[in-house]
Amino acid sequence: MSKEITSRKEDYAQWYNDLVIKGGLADYSAVRGCMVIKPYGFALWEEMRDQLDQMFKDTGHENAYFPLFIPKSFLSREAAHVAGFAKECAVVTHYRLKNDPDGSGIIVDPEAKLEEELIVRPTSETIIWNTYRTWIQSYRDLPLLINQWANVVRWEMRTRLFLRTTEFLWQEGHTAHANAEEAIAEARQMLDVYTDFVEHYMALPVIRGVKTESERFAGAIDTYCIETLMQDGKALQAGTSHFLGQNFAKAFDVKFSDKQNKLDYVWATSWGVSTRLVGALVMAHSDDEGLILPPRIAPVQVVIIPIYKGDEKKDLLDARGKEIAAGLKKAGIRVKFDNNDNNRPGWKFAEYEKKGVPLRIALGLRDLENNTVEIARRDTREKKNVQADGLTELVEKLLLEIQQDIYQKALEYRDQHITRADSWDEFVKLLDEKGGFISAHWDGTIASEEAIKEKLKATIRCIPLNNPLEEGLCIFSGKPSRERVLFARAY
Repeated sequence: MSKEITSRKEDYAQWYNDLVIKGGLADYSAVRGCMVIKPYGFALWEEMRDQLDQMFKDTGHENAYFPLFIPKSFLSREAAHVAGFAKECAVVTHYRLKNDPDGSGIIVDPEAKLEEELIVRPTSETIIWNTYRTWIQSYRDLPLLINQWANVVRWEMRTRLFLRTTEFLWQEGHTAHANAEEAIAEARQMLDVYTDFVEHYMALPVIRGVKTESERFAGAIDTYCIETLMQDGKALQAGTSHFLGQNFAKAFDVKFSDKQNKLDYVWATSWGVSTRLVGALVMAHSDDEGLILPPRIAPVQVVIIPIYKGDEKKDLLDARGKEIAAGLKKAGIRVKFDNNDNNRPGWKFAEYEKKGVPLRIALGLRDLENNTVEIARRDTREKKNVQADGLTELVEKLLLEIQQDIYQKALEYRDQHITRADSWDEFVKLLDEKGGFISAHWDGTIASEEAIKEKLKATIRCIPLNNPLEEGLCIFSGKPSRERVLFARAY
């Protein structure tokens, strides 16, 4: 184990923080609750963002951008929405500073108070639906399929890098439709897109479901979600898609004339994922040596490290390394040739292990003579010497194997940690000793749900889609239940 990284068994929370810091993903900032995303972490986010962006465009969506500031009155138009976000809002009250008359610095100019306070965007439904009122008049304007890449602010008291910060990056889709069926189909389609991305690019299996009434997005009729499981047995919500009904259309008077020239309110959805996915990626796959990144979204898929002995044949090693790198790049592989003289090969090996680069190629003098290289997998740490001829095809094959193996390992862990509980005592014991998802009966009441949350810090993560009906008794109240739901402690 790297001495710089705390082991998972010793302190899982510190292990996570060590990976984020030592792996070069992010750093703490001078602003409480906010983080600095470092170049390597941002490169990882860009790989994720760009893939998702293409998937959105492939399903007919376009990107736009809306203001960071939202008039306070907008939030009050949809009662559930304002109630859901009121405690998390940052508020701008003044628009100017001035020098303190006593010469001690600068102060807020009391004469520069805004007529109406502005809310720093916690989410954009209100500002967007106010805009849609001018964009939508007829059924010909529908469906309106818009996505926004942006930052948002939700004031947090307890923060953790990537997982929960006051400011974070995300995308938020906001669509308008002529009827409920189209809007529901859109919300479900975007859940499918998120599922595809998280499973096939992040190599992380998900459970698709719908949230309970108390866990829904503020102002939604239904919230669909994908839930993932981390290595400490806690769940993490990886994405949500909301069917908003006509709530926001009514709040902002967004109507359209249908084919019969009859006026009606449009039907809405919103959906989003954030940089929280980076945290999920770290916790789901990594080990005590550092990050393990799935090849499809790793910023660097292959690193090539020449091993010098003094200056002997250094030029030849550099030339061969650059030649191999060029061949891999030509095949579309993201490769780095690290011939930096400032660090020794052993240091580089450890550094790229911490950064989770899927494949490492080492090239020494003997390799030049034998036309070979040493290739090492980050996930299994398996090393072997191979012929340089046909290296590109081998690298492509190994990257695919690593992607599949990482997913399979996470899937096996997830499946081993979905457990049925039929009594309260069994439920409590599983939560404390095994963790993971617990499939148990619930009577459908908010009272029971809240009581379980208060007593055990466990929440209903979702009601799985296509959940089979099964008569039983609620593990808390003993009242009749028609189906099992998934409970877990969660991030």
